[in-house]
Amino acid sequence: MKRAVSALLIIFPSIVSAAEGSVPEFSFIASLLQMIAALALVVGLILVTWHFSGKLMKGLPIGQQHLSKHIRLLETRYFGPKKALLLVEVGGEYLLLSSSDSGLALIKQIDMLEDVEIIEEKPEQSGFAALLTRLRQTS
Repeated sequence: MKRAVSALLIIFPSIVSAAEGSVPEFSFIASLLQMIAALALVVGLILVTWHFSGKLMKGLPIGQQHLSKHIRLLETRYFGPKKALLLVEVGGEYLLLSSSDSGLALIKQIDMLEDVEIIEEKPEQSGFAALLTRLRQTS
């Protein structure tokens, strides 16, 4: 209880100056502590919101992938801004499509998936998104 009261007095220097009855003076340390406390509060609220939104969204389907039974996007490979190759399954047939600024174009229709050489790749685990993914897996 004593720590909570002292923290309240440090965080809110206006309460302290009003209690003393003197003219409020600028205190760099008090302003710094108030700023750090506000930052900690905002970051804490963001983390709590992220945690509970992850729990709520866990059971929901992502996009339209789970609703469609006849069209599936199997893989996307980006080659540049607005340029990608798409491997799509439509009604049991596999299509290799090109996506660019001008639109979609059919490159090749693949009769069976065995015709495509499958190379296993490890996903790159770098960046902020990978950090968030690892944090979700541990919690």
